Amino acid sequence: MDLRVGMVTKHKILVVDDYPDAAESACAWFVMHGHECRIAYSVREALAQLATFHPDIALVDIGLPDRSGLELARELRVRFGRSIYVAAMTGWAEVDIGHRAITSGCDQYMIKPATGNKLHFMLSEASRTAMRDVELTHVA
Repeated sequence: MDLRVGMVTKHKILVVDDYPDAAESACAWFVMHGHECRIAYSVREALAQLATFHPDIALVDIGLPDRSGLELARELRVRFGRSIYVAAMTGWAEVDIGHRAITSGCDQYMIKPATGNKLHFMLSEASRTAMRDVELTHVA
């Protein structure tokens, strides 16, 4: 991730959603805005993608067919630490699910649909979090 002042950050994004239309439209939006994006339709596919693709952002549906997206979020946090921004998304608008997402290691929780405004906000938060983490590293 290029964090130099004045440079536009280009992200490597993994979208994990078992609903093809949602996954493909989110990924198309990211690509249209200059980012690299890959899609996985299950936790198993997402983990397989990590063998050759190292995203700095993951947008993960919570309700996946093989395992919970929250399990994937925990796995991503173990593998990549704070170097990956994990956003959970779901169609279930329940406070408890948002709390579980954050305690599972997600940086953000959003309700579907993943509109352009929501995706833009997620990218802004990911960049801001990365800048904060760089600043904290330089202070330590």
